[in-house]
Amino acid sequence: MRVFISYRHKSDADVAVADAIVTALNGDHDVFIDKVMPVGTDWVDEIETKLKQSDFLICLLSEESVASEMVGAEISTAHNLAKDGAGRPIILPVRLAYDKPFPYNLRAYLERINWFKWSGPEDTPRLIAELRRAITNDWSGLAAEQRASPASTSGQLQMPVPHAEPVPLDLPGGVVDPESTFYIERPADKTALAVIQRQGGVTISIMGPQQLGKTSLMMRTIAAAIQAQKRVAFVDLQTFDRSVLASSDQFFRQFCSRIGDALGLEDQVDRRWGTQLGASQLCRNYLYGYVLRSLQQPLVLAIDEVDRLLSADFGDDFFRMLRSWHNERALPSDTPWRRLDLILVTSTEPYQFIDNPHDSPFNVGEVIRLSDFSRSEVRQLADDHGSPLDADQEQRLFDLLGGHPYLTRRAMYLVASGQIAADQLFAHAAAVDGPFGDHLRSRLFSLYRVPDLLKALLQAIRYGTCEDQKVLFRLVGAGLVRVQGVRVLPRCQLYADYFLAHAQGV
Repeated sequence: MRVFISYRHKSDADVAVADAIVTALNGDHDVFIDKVMPVGTDWVDEIETKLKQSDFLICLLSEESVASEMVGAEISTAHNLAKDGAGRPIILPVRLAYDKPFPYNLRAYLERINWFKWSGPEDTPRLIAELRRAITNDWSGLAAEQRASPASTSGQLQMPVPHAEPVPLDLPGGVVDPESTFYIERPADKTALAVIQRQGGVTISIMGPQQLGKTSLMMRTIAAAIQAQKRVAFVDLQTFDRSVLASSDQFFRQFCSRIGDALGLEDQVDRRWGTQLGASQLCRNYLYGYVLRSLQQPLVLAIDEVDRLLSADFGDDFFRMLRSWHNERALPSDTPWRRLDLILVTSTEPYQFIDNPHDSPFNVGEVIRLSDFSRSEVRQLADDHGSPLDADQEQRLFDLLGGHPYLTRRAMYLVASGQIAADQLFAHAAAVDGPFGDHLRSRLFSLYRVPDLLKALLQAIRYGTCEDQKVLFRLVGAGLVRVQGVRVLPRCQLYADYFLAHAQGV
């Protein structure tokens, strides 16, 4: 069997367990771990090739690795390969002294899979025995922990629990807890929190490139909605398989089921689905005739990763449906539609993909566009971390990262926690094994799959231009470039430095 090991390179526990697994399994199986790649290897191509060839992906999940974008990219790739192919590679999760719910970005891939729990070196022999059994027999043999993941919500939205006392530092990455000391409130927060308090139905669109805090703002808005005695159904389109997104009927059925499941309602999709109407109309009837009429309270329908439908064959039908729900609030005051709020989160400017503005749900209601941290917001984040940088270093960090929320949080965390000195952070910022190496590697890994995007990104870095408007908006949505007047610029100087140095053969 071919086995791929995914782990966090800079975590001592990850490395020790990974080495033990390699030593134990390598005699009987073909085990790949990316620390053994020869000098000169195209690591992006090598990792994707090995994942495609693998029968199993062993992912080591520690406090550090669950925040690793590269580990997340490997898990996501394995999940999609298994769905598109013959179910391979099979994911075998191992929790390394990590008992928390999986981060938001990993839940779609891991929450329904049994895992092995490793608490310390004394568990390593048992872990290896279980992995052997899973690989050589039936994969369901990985049953050391026969219970649902703490991240599993069984359809119910779980809001973050406020900390009993302030936590000294938050590990950066993923959704920021609305109650976190390190949550930076921006003007957009005040707008969203004010709008969600209204009665009579509201529509909120949260837009902006990746890693700007859109989902964090959505979760904070959801928390405010719950406090306002509204029910919430959260649907993450990232968790829909690609096969579902290829079928209008399958998608709308599953969409309705997800809404009902989130609200604890009996699934009546099969009973209420017919053949006389289109899928979007059946979805409308399900929400109107069953979901809204089953609730006494206002309902907030929050939809994340809306981008996934912009290129779907039925995308226009879906967006036209949402727009009609917004419009139907203008009917008499007793209509159930006035008890429906919509929160839509997207990284891409939808008007580039929706031809008729009257069909779009993104140009009505409250449209919130997030941007990178301002200089004052970086200063506030520094204060929250105990001011680990002096004024000149803060400015230098802002010039390097352009206020990129995730990277700025990561820099503050690393320096404040004593993991790296400020001068070393700047000296090795664009290095593969530097403080941002995991993030930069994951970005390059994604770009190599779409050569046209990588070529356009390098054109923007070198010449400040991008010839294809659709490609441009994909780069903007991916959070890789920004538009300044007539020029197209890298989102931050760090991206320019890294991609020019490490994008090979473009």
